[in-house]
Parts: sequence; structure tokens; C-alpha cells
Amino acid sequence: MYKRQLPVRPLRTAVVQNAARPLDVAANAQETAARCERAAAQGARLVVLPELHLTAYDVRGLMDAPASAVLSADGARRVTDRRIAPLADATVRHRVTVVVGAPVRHPDGRLTNSLLAVTPDGAVTALYDKRHLWQDTEAALFTPGTGDPATLTVDGWRLAPGVCYDMSFPEHARAAALSGAHAVLYASAFAAGTEHRAAVYCRARALENTVYTVFANPLDGPSGRPCEGASAIHAPDGTTLAEAAPGEDTVLVADLTPGRLADVRRHLRMLAELRTSAPA
Repeated sequence: MYKRQLPVRPLRTAVVQNAARPLDVAANAQETAARCERAAAQGARLVVLPELHLTAYDVRGLMDAPASAVLSADGARRVTDRRIAPLADATVRHRVTVVVGAPVRHPDGRLTNSLLAVTPDGAVTALYDKRHLWQDTEAALFTPGTGDPATLTVDGWRLAPGVCYDMSFPEHARAAALSGAHAVLYASAFAAGTEHRAAVYCRARALENTVYTVFANPLDGPSGRPCEGASAIHAPDGTTLAEAAPGEDTVLVADLTPGRLADVRRHLRMLAELRTSAPA
């Protein structure tokens, strides 16, 4: 059933578009902490970074990497690792919430392509595991996530996480919207030359579900699969609020506002008027 409650105040959101160092969790966490400081100086309360950003998106490199290259979660999905302490400290100092991609090993041995939530109390949690793995390369390394749609709440905003290829499946964002999400966060690693697909997907997922969508895409990467960014934030009517230039190392900032969400949903009532077929 569609949940109608809206947030009451804007949420300033930042997207970090930069290059990560391959398999160097400590260096990437330190740099991410610095970017969070820049975002917080611009008033951001939420900071979103790309897929697998704490190791860089290098799946083949991860296959050959030592076990220490990945992060470990306990049974409650908590992540404790001294290498990411600077990032956790930054969230406490600046009162921001960070969503960042990382490979996560679980107690049962599964390795997932996950999003970590780092909250203003310094806690680090494996928020979400990528559901839809990209072709055989990812499927050979990672286990797909399962379960109900995950959500993260920041200042009353219900935020649904997704990772890259997840955005290709309308059902993923629709389930999030029906559960009450106001925005869907897509941490991604779309290769150079394919960003046009991400733009179509993100605008479509925003429009058909009347939610904001946030697309965080990195720079650089393996020589055979570089990325050029083009990160963006889209409004719930599918228009673009902010977009980073390809190849630009930047922190992109935009405000998600309850007023715009309410205005769009008064006019575009797809969630409230959705009709589904009865089971056969």
C-alpha cells in the first residue's frame, strides 16, 4: 500500500564525483572525509558517493585482491574497520549522513556489492546489497542482495538505496516508492559512453514514481573500463535539478524540497491511482 507522508523540510544533498584509488580503502576513506567536509560547508545533510567507491570499481582487481581489501560486517550488518574511522569521524563533526559503496563480507561468507550508511553518530552499517548484478563479471564475485526494500531516514526523508544496474529495473524503484520513499539514491559506475542510459533511467524512475533520484558516478577506473561521471540529481517530475560535467572532479549540491514533491504528486497521481492485476 502506498504511504503518503511527506517530509517537512528540505534536504540539501551532495553528490561526490571523483576518482578513487584501486583497492586502497584507507586512502579513499580519508579523501571521502575531506569531500564530506566540503559538502557540509555548503550546507549538505546527505552525501552520496559512487558504487564500490572505497575500493574503486575494479571488479577484476577485487577478484585477485587479498581478503583485507574488503570490509567485514557482523550479524547486525555493522561495519567496524579502523581504515574508515576518518570518514566516521567526519560525519560526527559535520552532522552529515554519508552513503558510499564498498565490497562487504558477511559472517556466512557472502561477498556483496553494498552501500554503507555512515550516520552522524559515527555508526557504519551495510545498508543495502546490490540486487541486480552486472553480467558475469559481477556475478562471479558477488552474491545478490535479497529481502524487502531498504530505507534510510535523514531529516524525515525516506531514502531508498540502489546500485547502478538496479536502476534498469522499474520494479526496484516502484517498490521503494510504494513503501514510502521520497528519493532513490543510485550509487553507480556507468562506463564512459553509457551515461546516456543512466540519464534515461534516472529521469524515468523519478517521473513514473514521483520521487527524486540521485545518480553518483565516478571518474577514472580500470583502463579498459573508465568512467567520466555525469552525476545528476533529478526532480520527481523527471526534470534535472543539477548535473556535473563529464570528467569534472566536483561536489554537486541540490535541495530536495517537500513542496516540489507535494506539487508533483498533486498533479501526477500514479502512486495513489496504481491498479494492479489480481493474482491468477
